[in-house]
Amino acid sequence: MSKVSTGAAVLRRAVARNGRRLWTGTALAGVYQLCAALVPILVGVIVDRAVATGAVTALLAWTATLALVYLVLVVTYRFGARNLQRAIADEGHQLRVELAAKILHPRVLRTGRHTGDLLAVTTTDAEYTSYLLDHIPRVTSALVAVTVSAVALLLISTPLGLTVLIAIPVVLAVLTLTAPLIARRVKEQQDQAGRASALATDLVTGLRPLRGIGAQDAGTGRYRRVSRHSLAATLRASRTQNAYLGASTMLSSLLAGGIALMAGWFALTGRITVGEFITVIGSAQFLVEPFGVLAVVPGWTAAARAAADRVAAVLRADVVLPPGTAVPDGCELRLTDVTYGPLAGLHLHVRAGEFVGVVAPRSADAEALARLLAVPDGHTGDVLLGGERLETVDRDRARHLLHSEPHRTDLFTGTLATNVTPHDDDGGGRLDEALRAAAADEVAHLHPAGLRMPVTERGANLSGGQRQRVALARALLAGPPLLVLHDPTTAVDAVTEQAVADGIRSLRHGSDDGYGTVVITSSPTLLAATDRVVFVADGVVAAEGAHAELVTHDDSYRRAVLR
Repeated sequence: MSKVSTGAAVLRRAVARNGRRLWTGTALAGVYQLCAALVPILVGVIVDRAVATGAVTALLAWTATLALVYLVLVVTYRFGARNLQRAIADEGHQLRVELAAKILHPRVLRTGRHTGDLLAVTTTDAEYTSYLLDHIPRVTSALVAVTVSAVALLLISTPLGLTVLIAIPVVLAVLTLTAPLIARRVKEQQDQAGRASALATDLVTGLRPLRGIGAQDAGTGRYRRVSRHSLAATLRASRTQNAYLGASTMLSSLLAGGIALMAGWFALTGRITVGEFITVIGSAQFLVEPFGVLAVVPGWTAAARAAADRVAAVLRADVVLPPGTAVPDGCELRLTDVTYGPLAGLHLHVRAGEFVGVVAPRSADAEALARLLAVPDGHTGDVLLGGERLETVDRDRARHLLHSEPHRTDLFTGTLATNVTPHDDDGGGRLDEALRAAAADEVAHLHPAGLRMPVTERGANLSGGQRQRVALARALLAGPPLLVLHDPTTAVDAVTEQAVADGIRSLRHGSDDGYGTVVITSSPTLLAATDRVVFVADGVVAAEGAHAELVTHDDSYRRAVLR
């Protein structure tokens, strides 16, 4: 079983890998609370042994002791908090990195979660999980404070001490009964928030198309419904947690008040001294905070466990593709009798260095083919790259040889240059060539900063056509021996589309480099630049040949590309 197969395992690992800072900080926090618990005790001692007796020497000695306790209290708090905050920050960072690596695994994560939900797990849930490293020292130091105060109260008065020692476990036992409910409510809250984030991400990404077909109101209505479910789950979780907090605060205050009343009665009846009475009152007031901490422990633990369960669900998820070991002999692509989604017995052959167009009037066929070449899983038949089954090829090698660029691509916060190449150099002049081939150089020329033009998140400050061209330039610069493009020019004008078609042809097929290109499109301009076109109808190859030949002799093909 994986070390992180459950939420409990995630929490245990968080404690183990931050042990040095966690236990150092916990020890210092314990010393801090020990000193804080000693303050009312020392004040009572000063009253009884110095003020009541008029002993100046005793007053100076005990006052110096109190000052020393305060000094230790300040120092331990500072360095304890430093260690604990570093441990919390480190654990949160490690979880985020680990989750991101899992989500971006080259063998593809198998999960039903949407992008927004995965983002919520990577941020909010990772943070809540790391908070366990704050809960442990708080609970430990609270126990130290309660123990010291209880011992002092026992020495002063056995009934007072026994009241503390008996009442606290009873209160905690009652409050712990609500922990499962809190965990369920917090998990439901995070799940609903993840769904809302996922839908918001999809709507923002597809806002322009929605406006184009006048469906923005429908999208807004759908998000409103999902958001209301998320709000309702958040309110339920908040009501549960606030009710728990109110009950725990009330019980803690009642317990502290009860101790103070008992002490007052004992002082009036002469069973304890004035100094002891001051100690009891001070300790009772001081105990409100550690009582409160111990009372909310079940709520804290439930929230951390719910978050850790969601983290563990992602970390233990399987990957789609097996660990590949095969090494292809070349980049010839061959699909033989492939059934995948709507594809039903597809045969496709792309020779090394060939420029092939694929036309699929049914969009589901085009999407299935592009998805299959990106993630070869769940199909029957053979998908061969260089004579080897694509799913058995080492993933790094497969990605180097074959790159499938999806229709919807993402840009990232940065500049035009950083979105095309992660490197600072121009790739030996290849950057300019890729930009020209994708007609993305025009995007740079429109801005005074050129390639240093800022790009906002998801390229929101660029038009759809500009985003397509920048993403295409990025794919062309990568220079894979076999490049699969899915509708790379749907958002550009006819003149730009011709420039892109000529650019792809010139860059990838204008020499003897042996680059192969598959473009899945219905654009006559792009298809005219190819060596050969494969026409897919109802999931199988219906015809193939040169674009001009098919337009002339095949009515179905002509209707598909000239509509």
